[in-house]
Amino acid sequence: MAAPQAENAPGARKVTADEIARPFVQEIQEATAELPQDKRPKLVGLLANDDPAARKYAEWTGKTFRRDGMEFEVRQVQTDDLEQALEEANLDKSVSGIMIYYPVFGNRPSFHGGSYDDSLRDSVSLAKDVEGLCHFYRRTLYRNQRYVDSEQARKCVLPCTPLAVVKILEHLGAYDEQHAVGERMTGKSVTIVNRSEIVGRPLAAMLANDGATVYSVDIDSTYIFRRGKVEPVPATATTEEIVRQSDVVVLGVPSDSYKMDPAWIKEGAVVVNVASHKN
Repeated sequence: MAAPQAENAPGARKVTADEIARPFVQEIQEATAELPQDKRPKLVGLLANDDPAARKYAEWTGKTFRRDGMEFEVRQVQTDDLEQALEEANLDKSVSGIMIYYPVFGNRPSFHGGSYDDSLRDSVSLAKDVEGLCHFYRRTLYRNQRYVDSEQARKCVLPCTPLAVVKILEHLGAYDEQHAVGERMTGKSVTIVNRSEIVGRPLAAMLANDGATVYSVDIDSTYIFRRGKVEPVPATATTEEIVRQSDVVVLGVPSDSYKMDPAWIKEGAVVVNVASHKN
């Protein structure tokens, strides 16, 4: 017997990623088709762990690149050989972009300071960092610097998942195009349940840089992100109170055991789930 389908709340509708991605996919395919075969972008993915999710991500990446007329290569290496493989990809003139499938070393400390994974992120060539995770791009993001150059001819690279959330919010009208760029989330309250370095924290900064008041909720703390500032929430504030006043709620908890009570979502709010589980 088939399981009953979940019903949407009155006035609500489910929006698929395909609907939002369609015009971007078309733009990429058209731009790629105009390039000679030997000039099309090539992305190298470095895989040095046994994480099934990372392997699946690599499969999806390859499928998408081939669909859009670009080249993708997975280079599977042992963890101890990853630094050398990264340096070879940095120097390989045939490689346009590099991504590493994390986590690799987790919190293992690095000789250079910080964690080994952080050191790897900072070792990707600035010219080939397609994820915007190296130190230069992290610095420009948190300083709200949107261009690499003073002529504003080249935009800074932003982390892909946070940028996808921004594109979703633009598509759904959460961004007010009547305001200037950088002010289009002014007056909006956002809750993000996740403060990872690759999703939650950069997304909080991006939305705060666009004018929103962002409540960043993690397992042991909640902070308020405003443009250029981070501060703790009042000691009496609860997650439920914060969510109930939010115009946008983004869920990214990598656990099937975490579930937010749908009753907390106020009418008209936008909810985005970026976790692999249904939060």
